[in-house]
Amino acid sequence: MPGWLPRAMVLALALYACFQLGSWAFDQLIGLLTNILIAFFLALAIEPAVGRMAARGMRRGLATFLVFLAVTIFGVGFVVLLGSMLAGQIVDMVDELPKYIDSVINWVNQTFRTELSRVEVQDSLLHSDWLQKYVQNSATGVLDVSTTVLGGLFRLLTIFLFSFYFAADGPRLRRALCSVLPPARQTEVLRAWEIAVDKTGGYIYSRGLMALISGVAHYILLVILEVPYAPALAVWVGLVSQFIPTIGTYLAGALPMLIAFTVDPWYALWVLGFVVIYQQFENYVLQPKLTAKTVDIHPAVAFGSVIAGTALLGAVGALVAIPAIATLQAFLGAYVKRYDVMDDPRVQGGSTRAPGRPLPSRMRRLLRGHRAGDRGGAEGTSGGPRQRKQGPFGESSRHQR
Repeated sequence: MPGWLPRAMVLALALYACFQLGSWAFDQLIGLLTNILIAFFLALAIEPAVGRMAARGMRRGLATFLVFLAVTIFGVGFVVLLGSMLAGQIVDMVDELPKYIDSVINWVNQTFRTELSRVEVQDSLLHSDWLQKYVQNSATGVLDVSTTVLGGLFRLLTIFLFSFYFAADGPRLRRALCSVLPPARQTEVLRAWEIAVDKTGGYIYSRGLMALISGVAHYILLVILEVPYAPALAVWVGLVSQFIPTIGTYLAGALPMLIAFTVDPWYALWVLGFVVIYQQFENYVLQPKLTAKTVDIHPAVAFGSVIAGTALLGAVGALVAIPAIATLQAFLGAYVKRYDVMDDPRVQGGSTRAPGRPLPSRMRRLLRGHRAGDRGGAEGTSGGPRQRKQGPFGESSRHQR
């Protein structure tokens, strides 16, 4: 055995063990890494506001705390309004449930000529096996729901703590990162950080402005239709339609349509039509003007980035995909050298070929030639072709004259 072979085997086994250990550690820490990623983008989003307040003499820690306090108050208020709306609708549905059951039973009796009663239906439902199994499963699932809620609260607290430290200690974090890099690399890192702050903050603020405009527009419609809980529904439509990519518009419009349907079925159609029309106005008029300077990326690139982010990180990837791609595009655009495009028709979708006859005229000439050939063939079979008098050199007599 060569002397280097045992050392190579030991080295290969050590590398394989390190790879397995790294894979195991990554699988265990994927949740924490995802939370840190969300916290980092959240810190980038609030960095402009914190920077302006710090530039006016306020401490960064206090400025970050005030920003997070405003975000927390807004989020808690939104959840309380939405919860009160849902609770009120559930109470109204429970109060009206006997009337709904009576109307359904009367329709069934009149249509199918049965003799059902509400008491019999209620007894059969209460003593049914599937209802008892559902109650037992719900009772056993209470612990799972409580665990999920506590886990979500802990994750939210973790994200807020990391984002608070990233925003409050932003200069110290950049200084620590640049201290291990040469001066040339420090300039590139600081420039990339600045671009990320601009793009992420611009994306969040442009989306917030569009959410405000959308909420006001839908609030006016809901007030005109006299739909209950119009403020909460308007806030729901504005936030969900703007901050949930791809399917946010459909989720946002479903709840107002449902509430409007309880008032009048025709109101649900009015809400649906308004949602569709406003979405077109937002896509073609409002969004290009608001995001042209903040997040200037092609719609196809944005859609593909959302799909890729969802495939990699789920809902978190869908949320951070667009600002991440906008940051990468701006960073590459600052270093990629561009040239003037030559004046060529092919750039504009044209062609360098000489313009020919249009297709219909070509088809007509082809058909005429085909018909003339058919007539010539028919004359040749009936009387034979007409012979011309040839000259001594093979030319016709007309040419000789």
